[in-house]
Amino acid sequence: MSTRWLTHEWRLLSRSRLALAGLLLLLALSALAVVSGLREVSRQQETIARLATLEQRELAARQPKLEREGDPGSVAYYTFLGTWDEPAPAAFLALGLRDTAPYVLRVRALALQAQLHEGEVFNPELALAGRFDFAFVLVYLAPLFLIALLYDLVSAERHAGRLATLRALPGAGHRLWLRRAALRTVLVFACLALPVAGGAWAGAMPVAATAGVLAATLAYVVFWAGLALVVVARGGRSVTNATALMGCWAVLTLVLPAVANTVLSQAVPVRQGVELMLAQRQAVHGAWDLPREDTMQQFFRTHPQWRDTAPLPAGFHWKWYYAFQQLGDESVAPQVAAYREGLLTRQRWSERLGSLLPGVGVQVVLHRVAGTDLPAQLAYQDQVAAFHAQLRTFFYPYLFDGTRFEARDFEKLPRFQPAVADAGPDRLGSAGSLLALVVLSMFTAALGVLAMRRVDA
Repeated sequence: MSTRWLTHEWRLLSRSRLALAGLLLLLALSALAVVSGLREVSRQQETIARLATLEQRELAARQPKLEREGDPGSVAYYTFLGTWDEPAPAAFLALGLRDTAPYVLRVRALALQAQLHEGEVFNPELALAGRFDFAFVLVYLAPLFLIALLYDLVSAERHAGRLATLRALPGAGHRLWLRRAALRTVLVFACLALPVAGGAWAGAMPVAATAGVLAATLAYVVFWAGLALVVVARGGRSVTNATALMGCWAVLTLVLPAVANTVLSQAVPVRQGVELMLAQRQAVHGAWDLPREDTMQQFFRTHPQWRDTAPLPAGFHWKWYYAFQQLGDESVAPQVAAYREGLLTRQRWSERLGSLLPGVGVQVVLHRVAGTDLPAQLAYQDQVAAFHAQLRTFFYPYLFDGTRFEARDFEKLPRFQPAVADAGPDRLGSAGSLLALVVLSMFTAALGVLAMRRVDA
């Protein structure tokens, strides 16, 4: 008896070609989004793999000339070394900032900020449409399919004249509507979860991360199912219910997030990274017109270990050049700190907003699991900055001690080593955002269950 209702409800649902077509379409869109994400991640991995080969070829082409000169300043100037941000196993689900921010950077011993942020110069129209990934399907499309399956749950029976008969049947009443809603909700979740499970297997995604994604997906689907029950229980016509639910979808997924983003941008103004790049370049270019000794004395205040080296000779010298490159970065250090703090403040407020807007909340969880959110991007920049400091530390003894750069020294050049991805709870997803999303979905589902009791009245 426990499964007879399921068989019966599935038989009724399967008679609706429109409902089956909708479920198959959602399954196809989810699978397409997962495959598209996996292909993009594979393309990025291939790009990273090619970086090492191209770097070796370029260095091999320049090395003979640089060896003959033996000038460490020229070696530091012409030698670009690669850094990369390896995609996380779950990156195929939500590409996030990896779609616009550089995941590969080739750096040299010159001023860092210009190298970090010059990748931000791109045509914004190319990124306007966004990336078709699983996060897009889940946040924007899945609610529409759920609305299409639930908007006439009760009104269709009333319009057909079967509502009174259904109420009189044993085991009917609000339990009947809840069973039908539950079946449709589970089917929508299955259409989303099956491609995710396949992608997780193909991408060697950790079990804990997969569980976190599925939990967030289920919570988001349950939220919309509960909201649909609240609306359909009001006894309106099918058209009225559909209009009300579409209005809720537009407000919750489009209007309120856009308004909140605008308010947040005004409340927490943040300078663009390009502005930091320009400020740093102005400081570097302005150093050409300053007295060289003043520049060196300013450099020695933060690098006293090089104070007792030989004085500058007449004319150009590389150690003066790299000294004011270093000072260019130091001149914008307060702005960089304020820039990063402003970005992190916006991130914290976005996570708080996710406690009220489920679409924002599920995106926070997915992008954190995927390692494609702002904290992940800033962590990569920190790795680049650490490697850049290592590169400067390597070249400074040659520059300030006047040591010739020999052929064997090329083998000693630093090589970037990406940090091991954090496997802690924060990498597996924002626990607070996931908990808030689950609580919000359970609350909405409870409201839906209570509202359906009015149908029996």
